[in-house]
Amino acid sequence: MVPLAERLRPHSLDEMVGQPHLFGPGRPMRRIVESGRIPNMIFYGPSGVGKTTLARMIADRSDMSLHKLNGTTASVSEIRDALQESGSLFNAHGVLLYLDEIQYLNKKQQQSLLEYIENGSVTLIASTTENPYFAVFNAIISRSTVFEFKPVTKEQMLPAIRRAYAFLEQEQGIHIECPDEAAEYIAAGCGGDVRKAVNTVELSVLAAEHAGDGNVRIVLDSVQALTQRSNMRYDKDGDQHYDLLSALHKSIRGSDENAAIHYAARLMETGDLLPLCRRLLCIASEDIGLAYPMAIPIVKAAVDTALQLGMPEARLPLSNAVILLATSPKSNSAYNAVNDALTDIRAGLSGDFPRALQNVHFDGAGAAERGQHYLYPHDYPNHWVRQQYLPDTLKDRVYYHPGDNRQELAARDYWKKIKK
Repeated sequence: MVPLAERLRPHSLDEMVGQPHLFGPGRPMRRIVESGRIPNMIFYGPSGVGKTTLARMIADRSDMSLHKLNGTTASVSEIRDALQESGSLFNAHGVLLYLDEIQYLNKKQQQSLLEYIENGSVTLIASTTENPYFAVFNAIISRSTVFEFKPVTKEQMLPAIRRAYAFLEQEQGIHIECPDEAAEYIAAGCGGDVRKAVNTVELSVLAAEHAGDGNVRIVLDSVQALTQRSNMRYDKDGDQHYDLLSALHKSIRGSDENAAIHYAARLMETGDLLPLCRRLLCIASEDIGLAYPMAIPIVKAAVDTALQLGMPEARLPLSNAVILLATSPKSNSAYNAVNDALTDIRAGLSGDFPRALQNVHFDGAGAAERGQHYLYPHDYPNHWVRQQYLPDTLKDRVYYHPGDNRQELAARDYWKKIKK
């Protein structure tokens, strides 16, 4: 049986939901579709937001010969056959190649498209759920226009859900009663995926009790069971994974404990704990650092405990670690110091060790300088004595600048008093 989302696929821009930045009045995509002059395009965005629908709509409005391929199954020979038809007399208006999931084509397969795109005999419309600037060959990117599709909001989703129920009523000759809270739950619970929402509508009708008089009532409990966990958009190797980690990191750095625990909870819900644990260990050193050095061993202990416990109990030590990091004072002074030092080293600024720091055990009879002249700090007041530690070429370089937090300011004042 053909899924409802396919039977109900829009045939005009006015029937589509979401993407007002692309399809709204006067917006670029609407003008391109209405003009009939189709450039090479790449549609980028999550599943179920209209990429394939729009590509089909454009193909139907053009006079070009349409070829559809999917990157997950297309072979080099299939791509070659489609491209070679561009020179046929039957394709006087050119070939429109719709390539779904282009990110699954290897570099050689993608490169085979270039000659035909370059001379205009083939117009490419490609779609991808992954960032095309990482997943698509750069030469294809440079010859195409990238349009980003966004997840459809709850408000934008509701008309599609109501339209789906109306379509089923007409198709099956029944009356469907769907309370607002059930429709709103579907709209909110499908993660911005219109295809998933429409297919959930069909499932809700199949799962509902059908009265003998042709009336069908959709109940909230049934809808909740059908959409359970479906609002999670997550691919551990895709953009959503790294966006979640980035959002968590930046929320902790920004000391917003509520946002931090939200993104951490979303990562916990996926059950993929290792990336979360690694990121928390990184944050403890990078963003809290010397402002609260004990954060590092505390987070390490929380991570070890979480990995030993596993989910669902792992959420307890991890939530402690997230909130501790978010509410701790912040300092990136050590992060900046090591980066500045690495910059000098990579630029060739190193030089020889000062004589006093060398591991000198014996000076030969012909040595120009004899003796190490190292001053042992513990032999001096406050366990400090002035001597040169950096190489001569860097002897005045300052890498570490204390942060404006109590811990580092106290250390700065302590050593300033001694070293003056």
